[in-house]
Amino acid sequence: MATKYEDGTAGPGAPPGRALWVDQAAHRRRMPDPVRTSAVRAVLIVAVTLTVATIAFFLTITGSWLAFPMALCAIGGTVVATWGVLDVLITRQTWNQRYGVVSEPSSTARGRRRERRRARRDAAAAARSTPPVPRRQPERIPGRGEATGIWPPPSGTGR
Repeated sequence: MATKYEDGTAGPGAPPGRALWVDQAAHRRRMPDPVRTSAVRAVLIVAVTLTVATIAFFLTITGSWLAFPMALCAIGGTVVATWGVLDVLITRQTWNQRYGVVSEPSSTARGRRRERRRARRDAAAAARSTPPVPRRQPERIPGRGEATGIWPPPSGTGR
């Protein structure tokens, strides 16, 4: 989509009707909002930490009394910056686990699944076309008081 000035012109010296810029499609998808927020926070923390560390270095070289407090701040900033970068990684992973599942199988997976389905259907059709194998009747367990073929019958006294 081309964009021009509000009055419809393209600016001084430009050919009439030509846009100032042309929007191009991005090659990568946009980061989710929580991940982008976390990444911006981490970049700002790292930038401040590097600035403080640089100032602490120069103050140490000059022998200023502020060198020690600035060095402590740089150490603390390093810990916080590490936390910020880990926050980006954890937020990204959490977002992917919650919302990032794309249930769109690849063409290879789709073809294999189609083959398995066809084989299953063919096997079921083949099973229907063959006559069932006669099954042997299981032996019946005689109930209490029925003849079992054992002589003498067991007595209930246990002798």
